[in-house]
Amino acid sequence: MLTNKQVEFFNEHGYLRLEQVFPPDELKRMSDDLDAIINTHADWGAAWKGEWRKEYMEEDVDQKAVLVAIHELHHYSAAWTQGLTKPALAEAVGVLLGSECVEIHHSTLHAKAPSTGAPFPMHQDVPFYPHSDGRYVDALVHLDDGTEENGCIKFLAGSHKLGPLEHIMGPEVTPHLPTDQYRLADAVSVPAKAGDVVLFHLWTIHGSNVNRTKQWRRLVRVGFRDPRNAQTGGQAMGRPGLMVRGLRPKVEGATVDVYGNWPAVAADVVADVADGRAVARAAG
Repeated sequence: MLTNKQVEFFNEHGYLRLEQVFPPDELKRMSDDLDAIINTHADWGAAWKGEWRKEYMEEDVDQKAVLVAIHELHHYSAAWTQGLTKPALAEAVGVLLGSECVEIHHSTLHAKAPSTGAPFPMHQDVPFYPHSDGRYVDALVHLDDGTEENGCIKFLAGSHKLGPLEHIMGPEVTPHLPTDQYRLADAVSVPAKAGDVVLFHLWTIHGSNVNRTKQWRRLVRVGFRDPRNAQTGGQAMGRPGLMVRGLRPKVEGATVDVYGNWPAVAADVVADVADGRAVARAAG
């Protein structure tokens, strides 16, 4: 359970670090599975685009910058299903949301590669999954220590009080705030140890620098919301998430469609899978 001091800090600054939410044995299972997912399923070309990169990286670093990403880790690993639904984490988020019911909206890996792991410009997360109100908390699960050298998270303290802001957007631009008005140099660094979780409000402005070390910097962002906070667009729109605290309330006009977001599998793919099974049985 969070202390009153922790809740007050979050409400004032828009972020909060929780120490050692995941013990070493649990973290190792999650870390090992994450490495396997990175090597078999993840997108290695997920670095954000835009003119802001000139402000964050020298040209030679920009050309080599790598960010590895993948969504919804519970679809790939039982260890991650157990980690994402950890009761202690859900309880802490529920306290900050002021809600007896908490739903996981999404999970996303952000892995910065050694030496040239791509940075993130100053931004709010709200352009990626806008919601009707602020009952939404993002959690950064740290698989590695987050340091100044490897691009730890940085926040503009208290910026959640500004509410949703207009971002620079476009077909070849990842949403971000103007670099001359919202500077990474003015942000507060929040270093964290492996096993720590950093929580922040949907509207808190944040960003991070390049990973300049020789090791990976891996963290997983988990979005938690009050299920009564209606989404208005963006990532995972219309898809119900996992309930991790309490009971899903009935929301007037909202349908819990647990099947509607799955794309149809092409007939030729189904045929290929069937042929593969037949060959395997014959070989066995």
